[in-house]
Amino acid sequence: MSLLESIGGPRDLDALSKEQLEQLAVEIREHLVRNVAKTGGHLGPNLGVVELTVAMHRVFDSPRDAIVFDTGHQSYVHKLLTGRQDFSTLRQQGGLAGYPQRAESEHDIVESSHASSSLSWADGISRAFAMTGQGDRTVVAVVGDGALTGGMTWEALNNISDDNNRRLIIVVNDNGRSYAPTIGGMARFLNGVRTRRSYRNLYLTSQRAFDKLGGPGRAVYRGIRGGTHGFLSRFSNNEALYSNLDIKYIGPVHGHDVSAMIEALEQAKNYGAPVIVHAITEKGRGYEPALKDVADQFHAVGQIDPGTGESLETSGATSWTSVFGDRLVELAAENDRIVGITAAMLRPTGLHKMAERFPDRVIDVGIAEQHAATSAAGLAFGGMHPVVAIYATFINRAFDQVLMDVALHRAGVTFVLDRAGVTGPDGPSHHGVWDLAILQVVPGIRLAAPRDSTRLEEELAEAVAVDDGPTALRFPKGSVGRFYDAVRRTDDGVDVLREGRGKDVLIVTVGPMAGIGLDVAERLAAQGIDATVVDPRWVVPVPKSVVDLSAEHRLVVCIEDGIRVGGIGTRIRQDLREANVDTAVTEVGLPDEFLDHASRAQILEKTRLTAQDIAQDVTGMVLGSKLPYARGVSSDTGSSTIVAGSEH
Repeated sequence: MSLLESIGGPRDLDALSKEQLEQLAVEIREHLVRNVAKTGGHLGPNLGVVELTVAMHRVFDSPRDAIVFDTGHQSYVHKLLTGRQDFSTLRQQGGLAGYPQRAESEHDIVESSHASSSLSWADGISRAFAMTGQGDRTVVAVVGDGALTGGMTWEALNNISDDNNRRLIIVVNDNGRSYAPTIGGMARFLNGVRTRRSYRNLYLTSQRAFDKLGGPGRAVYRGIRGGTHGFLSRFSNNEALYSNLDIKYIGPVHGHDVSAMIEALEQAKNYGAPVIVHAITEKGRGYEPALKDVADQFHAVGQIDPGTGESLETSGATSWTSVFGDRLVELAAENDRIVGITAAMLRPTGLHKMAERFPDRVIDVGIAEQHAATSAAGLAFGGMHPVVAIYATFINRAFDQVLMDVALHRAGVTFVLDRAGVTGPDGPSHHGVWDLAILQVVPGIRLAAPRDSTRLEEELAEAVAVDDGPTALRFPKGSVGRFYDAVRRTDDGVDVLREGRGKDVLIVTVGPMAGIGLDVAERLAAQGIDATVVDPRWVVPVPKSVVDLSAEHRLVVCIEDGIRVGGIGTRIRQDLREANVDTAVTEVGLPDEFLDHASRAQILEKTRLTAQDIAQDVTGMVLGSKLPYARGVSSDTGSSTIVAGSEH
C-alpha cells in the first residue's frame, strides 16, 4: 500500500515522519497527473499547493477547524487527504466535483468558485465561533491564484483587522498567477518579494551552510527557522504591506518545504489572533510540461498524455472565443477608440490577440469585475469604446456597476460574455445561465446572442458601433459548430431560418439554440404541425417583427439556454401583452436551480431541453392536450383532447 492509499482522513497524517510527508507529496503529484490527464481539470494550481495542503491538514483539525479555499479549483489535494481518492470520474456526472462540494464531505465549506470571497467567509465564520463560545476553533482561508486582486479581499481584511481577537489564519498562496501572471500593484509588490535577491540568497545560503554540518546542523537550522522567517520578512520590508492592517505577518515561507510550512502554520495557530502566512509556491510544481507552458502552466487541461502533456483532444474545430478574438483585432484596427478590458482572463477570453497587436489598448484589471465595469464607463466618458470580455457567470458580480455606472450614464460599453449558457463539468458556479435574466432589466441595454460564427462577427461589429448605452454579446463554451443561413432578414434585423407555410407555431431561438429550434420544427412537421423558426439576433429589446409574427401564429415557443424565470421568453410574453397580442407563449429554458456538474448534453437532457422533449410538449399544446393551449384550441372551443403521437 502506498502512503497516499493509507490516508483515509487528515488525522492519518499525524503519524507520518518528515520523510514520509515528503514522499506523500511525491505520490500526490503522481496521482494528480495520472488521473487529471484522463478526465481533464485544474492541474497546474493543484500541483502548486501539495505541500501547503499537507501542512494545513497536519496542523489543523478539519472539519472542527474550518478550511476555506479561494479559489475552489485549488482543492484537489484537500479532497485526496479527506478520503476522496477516486478521481476516475472527476467533473463527470455523478462523480467527484472539480470544486469543494458540501454533499461530498463535511470537510468542504464553500462551494462557490468565484474568487476573492474567502476572507469574507472566514470573517463571518470566525465571528460566529467567537459569538458562540467556540474560541478554540480556528478558521483558515487559503487565498491565492490571483484572488488577492479582488476588492472583496481588501474589504474583508479591513474588517478582520478592526476586530482581531479571533483565531483566523490567512494563507497567501503566492504563485504569481491566476490564469496568467497576476496583474496589479499588489502583484508587483509580492513578485518583488519572491524574486528579491536578498531574500533568496539569505534563505538559500543559510540552508546550505547548516546542511554542511550534517544532521546536527540541519536540526539547528530547523530550530531557528521560525525566527528566520520573521527576520526575512523584516529584512525584505514585506511587513510594511500589512503594517496598517494590524495583522501579524509570517513569511515569506518556502511553500514546497513541508516542514517549513508546518512550522509557520503552527506559529500562526498558537498566536490566537489573525495572522497572514505568506507561502511562495510554484504553479505546476513537479510536472515539467506544466512548468514549460507559458500561457497558464496547465491551469486547466482537457485529456492529455501524462508523459508529455500533449493534448489528446484533436477536434481542431474553431472556438467561439477564437472567432471573437480575431474579429475584435480587425475592428480595433479600423477603430482606434476600441479598448479591451478583462478580469484576469486575457487568454481565456481571447483578448490576448488584441493585446499582442495593440498592447497599449488592452487592460487586465485582475479579478475585479466591478472595477472593470465602472472603469469602462469612465473610458467611455473619455471618448473610448471599451469591450469588457469576461465569462458570463462573472457578469453577476458587476451588476450594480452595469446598472448604475454604465447604463444610467448611457455609456457606450460592450460586454462580451464568454461561456454563456450551460458550460458543463465546472458545475453550478460556472454555468452562465443568469446573464439574460439579470441584464435585461437594465434600462436601455441591448443584448445579442449570435447563433454561429458569422453572426458573432456581424453582431460584434454592430455592438461596438453603439455609443449611447450598454450592449452585451453572449456566446457559449466550445466550438462554433455549423452555420445556419437565413431564408430572409426582416427590416429590423430578425433572421427567418425556416418559413412555415401555415401559422401554427412560431419558434423563437436564442443564439446557438437555433439548431434545436430547427430540429423541433422538423419533428412538428412530421406530426402535421407547421412551424416558422426565427433568430432575433438582438434579443433585447424584442424586435417589432417578432411581435408581428407572433400575432400571426397560434403559439409562440421561445427556446433559450438561460433560466426561464425572467428570461427572453418572459420578455416576449410581456411585449405581446403590451401590444394586445393574445398568442400564448411557452418559455423553454432552464429551471431556476443550481445545476450540478455534467456534460452539456447530459444537462440539457435532464432539464428536457432537447428537440425531442420540446417537440413532444409543443405538439400537446397545439393539439390542446397540454398547457398553454395554442390559440384557437382550448377546452371551451368544443375541441376534443388529442394525445400527441410518439416521436421518431
